[in-house]
Amino acid sequence: MDTVANHPDPAFPRFHPRPAKGWINDPNGLSYVDGRYHVFFQYNPDAARHHGIRRGHLSSPDLVRWTEEPVALSPQPDGPDALGSRNLETWMQDNHVAAGMPPDPQVTAVRDAFIFHFQGRRYALQGAGLASGRAAVLLYGVDDLGNWKYEGIWFSSDHPLADRHLPAEIWECPQLVRVPDSSGAETWLLMASLWLSGDLHEHGNGVGYLLGAVVPGLVGLPVFAPETGGRADLGREFYAPQILPLPQRTLLWGWSPEAAGGGERPGRSQEQTDDAGWAGILTFPRQLSVHGGALAVEPAAELQAYRGARLYAGVAGTLALPGYAEAHVTGGEGRIRLVLGSARGQRTVFTQEVAGGDEFRIFVDASIVEAYHHRSVPTTVRAYPGPDEAWQLELPHGASADVWELRQPDQS
Repeated sequence: MDTVANHPDPAFPRFHPRPAKGWINDPNGLSYVDGRYHVFFQYNPDAARHHGIRRGHLSSPDLVRWTEEPVALSPQPDGPDALGSRNLETWMQDNHVAAGMPPDPQVTAVRDAFIFHFQGRRYALQGAGLASGRAAVLLYGVDDLGNWKYEGIWFSSDHPLADRHLPAEIWECPQLVRVPDSSGAETWLLMASLWLSGDLHEHGNGVGYLLGAVVPGLVGLPVFAPETGGRADLGREFYAPQILPLPQRTLLWGWSPEAAGGGERPGRSQEQTDDAGWAGILTFPRQLSVHGGALAVEPAAELQAYRGARLYAGVAGTLALPGYAEAHVTGGEGRIRLVLGSARGQRTVFTQEVAGGDEFRIFVDASIVEAYHHRSVPTTVRAYPGPDEAWQLELPHGASADVWELRQPDQS
């Protein structure tokens, strides 16, 4: 993707693959077919705004070398999208609607669907908002992909744990998957993006999750029994994740929107975004598991292929970082801080308390920072260094870091 590597905007990421221009948001249609990963996403190639959305398409054999594929689907004046070929290169749109708005007066809004399997049957969840002001997921039986059977409101924020961890008026992008659990238990993860009135393309409520069991109900339909929950990412610029369950692991991509400026926060105005000609980033692929009854999110192991020259080895104190770097921080007690510094002062981009034995992997890619707290959840933030600003990583007492400059792997 040479157009990405040579992009004129210094805030444009080099290692998070996306088209060189235009708007992108929600990843979807994640697939692994014949040895290639496929990531689709909402895409407007014509402007840095959410309008005239197509389905963009990236593919990779290894999660680090990405190819921009032709646009998969475009809006039709008379109908919706449909299915594609086995290699995901050819797409047809046949105007068939598998499931319309459900005939349920309690349901006032619907969102994204997600297919899962339980006890040999195929089902789908759909995000929803209810007349009561609560958020919900709807359940469909999908024995026939062309004809979905509405089974009703499956789970809602009336549940106390959902009310606590998934507060929203509409649950968007619901996901339901089994996740590897270090305890050996069969644990199911329900994740949802938390939409509130007034949300446009900033989603301060972020993404929540619940962990629990899925068991057969009285009529054989699956029932979700949550046990605990939390935030899937602690940053403001993380929304609409999609999960790809595979036989040996479970991967996730999220959308990181542009950050609006305000106070100490280094953001961009809409006018600056329009001038730049692009908006939105897909996060690095993340691997999900459960440890100690909580969600653990790690960067996919393949990302080590981005490590280039080692800049520091076991160094303490305050470290200068290039604009494209990975830092592996271990040990220490106190507060870790990533800042943008200049002669005018410092702006804090990421900070978190560190306890003994903690580990962090922090990636900086131009204007996106992904900070992974080992066996916990990450923090995704956006920041735009000024021409006189540089990245600095301040380590707490007793901590040390290895730092690599990021580089593109061999494309052969």
